[in-house]
Amino acid sequence: MGLPAVWAGFWFVSVAMGCAAADAGIPGVAIDGEWRQGSVLFGQAPPGSRVWFNGRALRLTADGRFVFGLHRDEPPTAELKVQLPDEPAPRTFQAEVARRAYSIQRIDGLPPKMVTPPPEVQRRIAAEQALVARVRERDSALTGFTERFIWPCLGPVSGVFGSQRILNGEPKQPHYGVDVAVPTGTPVRAPASGVVSLAHPDMYYTGGTLMIDHGHGLQSAFLHLSKLLVKEGDAVRQGQVIAESGATGRATGAHLDWRVNWFDARVDPQSLVPPMDQAFAEQRR
Repeated sequence: MGLPAVWAGFWFVSVAMGCAAADAGIPGVAIDGEWRQGSVLFGQAPPGSRVWFNGRALRLTADGRFVFGLHRDEPPTAELKVQLPDEPAPRTFQAEVARRAYSIQRIDGLPPKMVTPPPEVQRRIAAEQALVARVRERDSALTGFTERFIWPCLGPVSGVFGSQRILNGEPKQPHYGVDVAVPTGTPVRAPASGVVSLAHPDMYYTGGTLMIDHGHGLQSAFLHLSKLLVKEGDAVRQGQVIAESGATGRATGAHLDWRVNWFDARVDPQSLVPPMDQAFAEQRR
């Protein structure tokens, strides 16, 4: 295609994910992805560049690749700043972030214990949330994020990113993942290579919980698992079976809840993979 060698890997990611690299308005810099709430975007800059997203310094690979995510409720504008290796000052690109409409469900008349956890478990919940928050701070040099992500398992999508319930007038935390309705014991595979950053057999809300660090702040989480097949610190390859799905924690039925975060920004896993029907078709080939 006539691209310099340094761009070859990035071009593969762009084409594999179904969209070409976009002009960031900065010479030599390309951004792949949609400027839309919940999206993950991939970048390429000349080697030796420095990059900031909304003021945060990003880690770059040796050939200039980087990644960042737009939170579910990302503000309407975002800023990418790049200092090219041969320029004395950084250049700034202002991007408009498209809003998303999320499904909101209101349910009234529920018993209070179904809306707010009892006091005796709230300390446990707080400790578990603090643990997960610390794991999300990881900023490793791993490069699994450059791979074309795959679905951890295939099945009907029963829950989508960003939806929210209002129970007895109290807004609850939005759903930050995608639910795949599969029976207990279904193999769960790593969507991209990385290192296991958290393996917990029984969290209050999420039950058996596993997290994989794909590098540069991008991590996957797998919730309500019935069995964990890897431990913290294990290196995993894309497609490796890492767990089995289940209905542990606060789950109403067997399924896989797959979540992705870029540091503390919650992003939509479906922005990383092809539609489920396409994934089924590819499996049948």
